[in-house]
Amino acid sequence: MRDVTLGQYFHASSLLHRLDPRIKILSAILLIVGLFSATSLWCYAFLTALVLLLAAISGIPLRMILKSVRPLCFVLVFTSLIAAFMTKGDGDPFFSFLLFSRLRIEMYPEGLIRAALLSLRILLLVIATGLFLTYTTTPTSLTDALERLLHPLTYLKIPVYDFAMMMTIALRFVPTLMEETDRIMCAQKARGADFSSGSLFRRIRALVPIIIPLFVSSFRRAVELATAMECRCYRGGAGRTRLRTMRCRPADWLFLAVAAVCLAAVFVGNAYLPEPSFMRGVL
Repeated sequence: MRDVTLGQYFHASSLLHRLDPRIKILSAILLIVGLFSATSLWCYAFLTALVLLLAAISGIPLRMILKSVRPLCFVLVFTSLIAAFMTKGDGDPFFSFLLFSRLRIEMYPEGLIRAALLSLRILLLVIATGLFLTYTTTPTSLTDALERLLHPLTYLKIPVYDFAMMMTIALRFVPTLMEETDRIMCAQKARGADFSSGSLFRRIRALVPIIIPLFVSSFRRAVELATAMECRCYRGGAGRTRLRTMRCRPADWLFLAVAAVCLAAVFVGNAYLPEPSFMRGVL
């Protein structure tokens, strides 16, 4: 639980911290589009170098960035195994065995390459969104940026302000709920609870003394937060003023232009850069 850093803000004065939050959201969207559009090995290498450059510019310790990746180990292993065994190749498989005398399990070199690229895409996605949004942007700034970007939807009677506030509150309380879960687990262990031994069903049943107090605590926090917002006369975005007015500087527009150029470079690389021989037919 202590390894989950989603929603935590890291105080610094780097270039990413000084960027306008709206520009960071738009740049993150462009980078996500580039990650899901990449079909060339050169594009993956380019995006990896770009994310590493952003991590160096942000000034965030590498240890903190890696902590955000550790909880995804199970997801990475599971998706990699699925991609490795479900991808068929033209040559001979690495290994093959018969399961239950009927089902043949095979792994081809193309499957290993696809699994590696899929894991790399997930890692880059998590690190890049964390660098642009949670690590370098405060929840208040993120709320204001979402409200500004989605403001045209208010003409369609869509409650943009409530939507942005709910997203920010949910993101903000992720580390709080993780700390609460860790505290409840420590308290239950002190009372003799065992969460690491026994069968799978026994471990699932042992989680009940954790889930129930966590739900009670979550509802209590929600009621306290709603009461505090009502006491401060919060009524959404109608007639609401801001302490700081967002203004995009030339450096912000330049950063967004560079992000757009990087996205265009991904599409150009997909179309014109030659693929290595071992990558043909994988993506």
